Amino acid sequence: MTDTERAGARVPDRPSLDGLAEKWTRRWAELGTYTFDRRKNRSEVFAIDTPPLTVSGSIHIGHAFSYTHTDTVARFQRMQGKEVFYPVGWDDNGLPTERRVQNYFGVRCDPTLPYVAGYRPPQQPVQEQQAVSRRNFIELCERLTADDELVYEDTWRRLGLSVDWSARYTTIGTPAQVASQRGFLRNLRRGEAYQAEAPSLWDISFGTAVAQAELEDRERPGAYHRLLFREASGAVDPEDDTAGGEPLYVETTRPELLPACVALVFHPDDERYARLAGTTALTPLFGVEVPVYPHRLADPAKGTGLAMICTFGDLTDVIWWRELDLPIRSVIGRNGRIRHEVPAGLHSAEAGFRYAQLAGLTVGAARRRIVKLLRESGELAGEPRPITHPVKFYEYGDQPLEIVTARQWYLRNGGRDLPLRERLLERGRELRWVPEFMRHRYEHWVNGLTGDWLVSRQRFFGVPIPVWYQVRDDGTVDHGALILPDEAELPVDPQSQPPVGYSEEQRGRPGGFAADPDVLDTWATSSLTPQIAGGWERDDDLFDRVFPMDLRPQAHEIIRTWLFATTVRSQLEHDTLPWRTAVISGWILDPDRKKMSKSKGRAVGPDELLERYGPDAVRYWAACGRPGSDFTFDENLLRVGRRLATKVLNASRFVLGLGSADALRAPVTEPIDRAMLSELRAVIGTATAAFQAFDHTAALEATERFFWTFCDDYLELVKSRAYGERGDAAAASARSALGWALSAQLRLLAPVLPFVTDEVWSWWRYGSIHRATWPTAHELTPLLDGEPGLRLATVGEVLRQIRKAKSQRKVSMRTEVPLAEVSAPAAVVEEIRLAADDLRAAGHIDKLEFHPEATPELIVACAF
Repeated sequence: MTDTERAGARVPDRPSLDGLAEKWTRRWAELGTYTFDRRKNRSEVFAIDTPPLTVSGSIHIGHAFSYTHTDTVARFQRMQGKEVFYPVGWDDNGLPTERRVQNYFGVRCDPTLPYVAGYRPPQQPVQEQQAVSRRNFIELCERLTADDELVYEDTWRRLGLSVDWSARYTTIGTPAQVASQRGFLRNLRRGEAYQAEAPSLWDISFGTAVAQAELEDRERPGAYHRLLFREASGAVDPEDDTAGGEPLYVETTRPELLPACVALVFHPDDERYARLAGTTALTPLFGVEVPVYPHRLADPAKGTGLAMICTFGDLTDVIWWRELDLPIRSVIGRNGRIRHEVPAGLHSAEAGFRYAQLAGLTVGAARRRIVKLLRESGELAGEPRPITHPVKFYEYGDQPLEIVTARQWYLRNGGRDLPLRERLLERGRELRWVPEFMRHRYEHWVNGLTGDWLVSRQRFFGVPIPVWYQVRDDGTVDHGALILPDEAELPVDPQSQPPVGYSEEQRGRPGGFAADPDVLDTWATSSLTPQIAGGWERDDDLFDRVFPMDLRPQAHEIIRTWLFATTVRSQLEHDTLPWRTAVISGWILDPDRKKMSKSKGRAVGPDELLERYGPDAVRYWAACGRPGSDFTFDENLLRVGRRLATKVLNASRFVLGLGSADALRAPVTEPIDRAMLSELRAVIGTATAAFQAFDHTAALEATERFFWTFCDDYLELVKSRAYGERGDAAAASARSALGWALSAQLRLLAPVLPFVTDEVWSWWRYGSIHRATWPTAHELTPLLDGEPGLRLATVGEVLRQIRKAKSQRKVSMRTEVPLAEVSAPAAVVEEIRLAADDLRAAGHIDKLEFHPEATPELIVACAF
């Protein structure tokens, strides 16, 4: 559509922001304004890998912040002539959803229970959660997420996100399950996925393994305990304090893991312990002989410089265990208690007796008990020394993580494969990062990986791992004999259906089959969002038009999870990056400069703000925050945004009321009109370059600054002339310039203020502004005919000084000024002379005199 095509101006008498959101949300849906046109070639498409919002509670203002940023990109690209593929996704599988279902319905899943048809959850509130079958629990998850998604959708529509609602997806729906299971099976067949009995990070409260990427450190109180080991030389006599060799002191915060100790380590450069390399030591209480090794990760400045390796106290223990090829003495079970089975290596009756005093205790109780035993044996040197230190937690968990040994599924991610790690680092360098420094976070994460990606979870509402196992004749499961489905059979649920060639009666029977009981980590599915949304091997035509995608927008704290995991899956499956650009958003901070968080009760919801200020104001606030930068929530910006949207309505009504819609073909002849358009042309260039660099804030700043100058100065300067007080030609020049300026400014503001701009556009244009062309400098160049010879800011300064003089005299702005004298350098005076008639009319000046001066200042003196 060319800029002179119009529908005929239909300007309301009293335009209002009220009701615009409902009106335009409905109209966009009816017209399919944002529906993706798949007839376009890949070169004409801009594809966005939209973050699937976690459906497990409520949207907070941080979501509105970052999703608005993405929407401004989508709207800009659409107006640039691109066909935008902008799906909407809901992340509804995984632990957050399960926890919400448990709390909302008052239930917990017990997979041993039978399915109950027509089950109804207990009425709230309940004192104890009711146990339900796996199938009943999953039905409740599906029911609640469906309800939550409707609420989320309503908020997103009110916010004005220009997503294609016909292209929505979920991370638990059939397309997601098929893609996730297909990807896993291909990883398995290529040797990228494997199963291993290995140490796993374990969350006690949720009862599931978690991945390294899902950890967070939390400061917790603790204590250092100095334990007395002895060199293993001479006979061991519990009654002789000197028996067993020289004393060795080890400080630890985990004395309860003493029965799991398998070695001691010191730094190779630590001369205090160099003589111990290759020797052994005896553990306190249990008298187990353990080797002593030098190792680079031992810290000479920490504690005594001598550390005990337990299986397992922390991730460093895992590294030591793996690199030093040590045995496993596992003492903590999945329930978070000390196991009853005496670990291997505790041979003596005394050791067994002491271990029995710990068996069955929680970690905290075991710690208190073993400290008591150490005191009684004289092997606790001094009293525990209180400290505060970082402790590993699952990001959704309430208890410190433990490391337990379990059979789990892993996916190779470069943690133990250096060539793959280098390839993933190379991919990170190929990716365009906005802002660029976020790439370092990616590289830091990849270089710090200590193991492969643990992708199995011991939960219920997730994508089932598509694997069965053969059952031996003796009834034991052969985990090495996998039964895999054909890809055409997907999705499958091994826990509720048998593999091809077997019957349900053979489940768990000798010669039959057993299902893998686990589900895939939610990130193992979310890492395939480009494939799920893009129709990978479900819709080849669509996939060819959108993959690899153009943009991945996301938060910086999930670079290590979502961004990295998606890069891994795309590298393994497609040998390419999944997108060309990653735009990273920052956090929303509260007035105390702390991150707003739902879990910590510091989050603000967008619904109340949308109701109070309107969506354009909320979007304006969001657009004031730059990519990658944390942004403090300030309600004053919402007020500014609403004021801006209101001004757009009123200024547009004034401009169109002058007949500007009918004057676009008239020549622009007056210097001040051409000056305004010249400056607008520069603003268009600035805003366009900013949007191309994904800097919506810079684009908004340039546009808004010009808009207020346009309203406060230019409109006042040309108002009289536009009404026809200086003749038809001069009026036509003003009206034409006003029409062109309004058209360009509405389009510049449209990505940020979609409702008010489409409302005004509808008063005088066909179609939606969001399908109109983005303004270009070429639109205005033919109107200018060279340089205008003056600057709008210069003339505006004269007008401001006249207004100031009237304010100081406390007279009306319409008060006549008998004489106004302008003193300025000669060149500036010549500029102002070109707009003298407009200045006299705007300032109600009877006589305007000019005085060229040597002073660099511009001074206006008014005589009343």
